[in-house]
Amino acid sequence: MFHEILSIIGDCAGKNFDEVCRELEACVNSGYDFAATLRQTSIIPEYLPHDSTEEKLFSKASDMVLARAFRELGLKSAALKERGDSADVLAASKYFGYSLVADAKAFRLSRTAKNQKDFKVSALSGWRKDNDYAVLCAPYFQYPGRSSQIYAQALTHNVCLLSWEHLAFMIDNSIEESPNLNLAYVWSFCENFSHSVTVSSMKNNFLSEFNCFIESFFNVKPEVFEESLGVQVSAIIQRSMQEKSSGWTKLQQSGAILANRPLMSLSPP
Repeated sequence: MFHEILSIIGDCAGKNFDEVCRELEACVNSGYDFAATLRQTSIIPEYLPHDSTEEKLFSKASDMVLARAFRELGLKSAALKERGDSADVLAASKYFGYSLVADAKAFRLSRTAKNQKDFKVSALSGWRKDNDYAVLCAPYFQYPGRSSQIYAQALTHNVCLLSWEHLAFMIDNSIEESPNLNLAYVWSFCENFSHSVTVSSMKNNFLSEFNCFIESFFNVKPEVFEESLGVQVSAIIQRSMQEKSSGWTKLQQSGAILANRPLMSLSPP
């Protein structure tokens, strides 16, 4: 499915933006091999020009993929059509009456700086409005490794710092909300975790604690989630090699780094 998404974007010349979005939505909603597409969508291809129509279309496609991911988890969900100053996705529980807004983030592999403004955690909290939860979905290995203001903001505003990899893990393991499984406990992790965090440690990376919660909540062994992360490491390395071999020179440094780093060094501490 991912290659079909890129093909639709590549053929956008001369077409109306909304028309191409409808083609992308049809592709995402009917496509196969969804978990693999989910993992690939976190990475913006280097050949797409910055701030171009193609890059904007890729961003809209990532919204649609995120909306489908929530549906795969048993929620009602749709990508929102608003552009700017709003969340990307709205989702609601079929069983427990809650709703959430979500923001999809995808980055280029050549990206090195991790600025808090790129994640828009505080803004996402404001976009929540009357909805119960706010969820940021970003690439796992693009979250700051040690400390960052985004972690303090997430704890202060109860914004769930999710990743495409977490979603792929849940879908791979057939996790689906039901009357006996309330996923609100996932979306509200920061609210509960914040009670055990001191003021001096608010900025510390808490993804490892979140991972432990995920493993415990879904009753899976730690190595199962680590294996899932390993699949993504392989996907990143493959993408970097493919883009380098196609002449996309901006990936040369990041691809070389990824190819020579072990799994654990890629995981935020």
